[in-house]
This record gives sequence, C-alpha cells and structure tokens, in this order.
Amino acid sequence: MHAYPTLEERFARISSIEDAIGILQWDAETMMPEGAADSRSDQLAILKGIAHELLTAPDTGDLLDQADQDSGHLDAWQRANLREMRRMYLHAAAVPADLVEASSRAVSRAELVWREARQNGDFALLLPHLSQVLTLQRQIGQAKGEALRLSSYDALLDSYDPGLRQTTIDPLFAELGAELPALIQEAQEHQKGRPAIQPLDGPFPVDDQRRIGEQLMKVVGFDFNQGRLDVSLHPFCGGSTSDVRITTRYSEANFMGALMGVLHETGHALYEQGRPEVWRRQPVGLARGMSLHESQSLLIEMQACRSWEFVTYLAPLVREAFQREGPAWNPANLHRILTTVEPGFIRVDADEITYPAHILVRYKLEKALIAGDLQIQDLPSAFNEEIRRLLGLTVPDDSLGCLQDIHWPGGAWGYFPTYTLGAMTAAQLFRAASQADADILPGLAKGDFTPLRIWLRANVHSKGSLLTVDQLLVSATGQPLTAEVFRAHLRERYLGH
Repeated sequence: MHAYPTLEERFARISSIEDAIGILQWDAETMMPEGAADSRSDQLAILKGIAHELLTAPDTGDLLDQADQDSGHLDAWQRANLREMRRMYLHAAAVPADLVEASSRAVSRAELVWREARQNGDFALLLPHLSQVLTLQRQIGQAKGEALRLSSYDALLDSYDPGLRQTTIDPLFAELGAELPALIQEAQEHQKGRPAIQPLDGPFPVDDQRRIGEQLMKVVGFDFNQGRLDVSLHPFCGGSTSDVRITTRYSEANFMGALMGVLHETGHALYEQGRPEVWRRQPVGLARGMSLHESQSLLIEMQACRSWEFVTYLAPLVREAFQREGPAWNPANLHRILTTVEPGFIRVDADEITYPAHILVRYKLEKALIAGDLQIQDLPSAFNEEIRRLLGLTVPDDSLGCLQDIHWPGGAWGYFPTYTLGAMTAAQLFRAASQADADILPGLAKGDFTPLRIWLRANVHSKGSLLTVDQLLVSATGQPLTAEVFRAHLRERYLGH
C-alpha cells in the first residue's frame, strides 16, 4: 500500500531536478558567457546523472511491481501515472549511468561547436563532435532497443513519442512524399494568378518586434507570470514547470520570421502552461509526446495565425507597431506573404507545403545514420542530394544544409518526424475544434483566442499523459491520425479547393 506514494515522492524529486536542468539549458542557449561552457557541461552532466540514479535506484523496480499488485486501490489518473512511471523506468534502466553522463558531455560540447560551425558553414569543424554524439546515440538506441524489444531507431523514437514506430510513420510519409512535388508545383502555379506581393520595406527595429511579439503572446493566452520571451540562435520552448521560457531570433530586414517563431513557440508554451495542475510533477502530468507537442505549436502558428480571419486582426496591429501605411500593409497582401509557397533552404522558414519535404529528408538520413547505412562524413552530400531531389534546390553551403539544425549535435535523434506528424495532428485537431465551436474562427478575427484555448485546454492540454495519442485523437476528433485531413487543409488553403 506504501509503494505508490513512495514512487510519487521519488518522481516529484526527479521532476525538480529536471526543472533545474531546464533552466540551466535555457541559460546556456540565451545568455551564458562562452567561458562558462565547460563548467555548465559538468553541471548538466552531474544533474542528469543524479536524476538517472534516482530513477534507476535498486528498489524502483520492486516498488513498481508492488504498486502494480495494489493498483486496484488506485484511480484512473494514478494507474496511468504508474504506467508512465514504468515506461520512464524502463527507458532509463536500459542505459548505464556512465553512458548518460558521456552523452550529456558530448552534446554540450557539440552544441557549442555547432554555433561556430553553422556560422562559418564549416562541417569539418563539427564532424568529430557530431561523430561522437552519433556513436553514443547508437549505443543508447541499442541499449534501449534490447530492453524494449525494439529496433535502435524505434527505441529512440519512443523516447520522444511513446508508442511511435517506423511502421506508423513510413506509410504516412510515403503517401505525403509521393504527392509533395506535384502539390508544390500546383500551388506555385495557382499563386501566379493572385495579385503580386508588395514587399514590406524595413528596417524593423528589434524593440518594436519584441513589443508586438509580446502583445500577441498575451492575445493567444501566454501567462507572463509563469514565463518569458528571450533571444537564441535557434528558437525553442524550454524552462521548467510553472516557468516556461520561449525564444525567437530577430532580423531587422524581416519581422515575419521572428513573429511567426514567437507564435509557434507560444503554442508549445500554452500546452506546458495548461498541463493538469495537480499532476504537474508526475509523469502522467507531462505532455503526451512530441508529435502532440508539435501539433500545439503548429496549430497556433499555421492553422490559426496564418488563417484569413487572424490576418485581418493582425494587419492593423503590425501597421501601427512599425508606423507604416500603404497597400502593402493591408490584410490581403499580408495573407499572401504568410501563405506563399516557395522552396527554400531553411527548414524553420519553410511554408506549410514545402516544410514536410525538409522533414522527409532528415527522417531518411537519421535512420540511415543510426543503422550505419550512411557514414557521418557523407552527411553533407547526402543531405544536399535529398534537398535537390525533393525541392529542386542546390545547397550552396552547409550552413544552409545539414548544419542549420541543432537537433543532431543536441542529441535529438528520432525527433524530426514529430514535426510533420504534428502538422497532420494540428490540422485534425483544428478542424474538430472549429466544427465543435462556431465561435473559434470569428474569434480569431477579433483577436479572441478564448474559444480555441478553452477547447484545447479541455481536449488536449488538461489530459497530460492520461491517454495515448490515438486515444486522445479519437476522443477529440473522432478518429486516429490520418494524413488526409492535413492534405485537404493544404489543398483548401493553397489551391482554393
């Protein structure tokens, strides 16, 4: 009878350590002086080691077994919590503590070198560090795979998205990949019939961009009493429980990139701030995997904030923020800017139709790298060839190619597919929400996200990890994940049918 309360106390302690790690990682990405990198690497490695030791303590397995035997006395949330505890334990126990620390140190070094390598387009500089990260990820994948009876890559996928397998991804991505080249071409042909885009002339001062970004964060529902906005080389959402930190990056020549980045990360933050309060320090209170997490950022940025309704609200705000006048600032022109289809090199700047191509490339290559079918030194040429094949572009240098993302040097192998799965999930959830509440779309036109936020709180955020992704989707939308709703959304928005 005492096993389950003991486990709850232990996992609450682990949660507090993870919160400290989150703040230290946020600081490393935003304002840590470069000279502190080595000591920060040690701090993170040691904290991750302590959390791992707590999770894999010799009695944890016995406590889980005892709690399972007494589970008849637990309610639905507690039983789900016990299930999630078991899952976390199995993942952690499969990986030796020294491998956890070695991976943490390797990632900290690789991330630091990546910043310089990306800036200079110098893959050779990153290569030895990335090679070490990959070697350790292979070892982690193999260790977890043996414990979970999965392939190495499936085990890495499961770390980010419980239950996600290549057998689920491959048919969805094959269907999408077969349609993408023609869809991109058709959308580009269709947009030739629209009025020409009138450019928004800068410069756009960063202080003005920050103010409009924070204003829109409040409109969407971000709670600044439990979070903040900062700057980093690669936008992200991090921090800790009840202290959600998001970042963006600014260009005085183009404010839309930073603004959409802010809205994207605000979607992540709403999920974090909306998790069930009473369960926030327990596994069942965590977000249900990264595909669902990415769906929340893409639902806000792509589904809601690039909609015609929201752009009619946005246009006068940005016109006033930057003190501009003229037809370039009317809603129709802004909407054309936000829904232009144009293949480009940078994933985070890609439009809705070309974005999945960037993910298909990374998914294919990281699978091959983990399996040993592609050597790490051949990554740049393989990356460039896939971009040419899917998007018809010739990558001029590695800063616009395989060096643009922090994920691989950051140890996030198995993460990339969650972006496009998240886009599919976002389309499905947004359609269901709009059908369930007729006030959602008119609300966006007035800058009122309350109806949408209430629906997301009830159907996604407040569920934590109580349900599997498929269970949650069936409950919220009436069906498990399908690519068809996403494809229908793309056709409607970009082809007018």
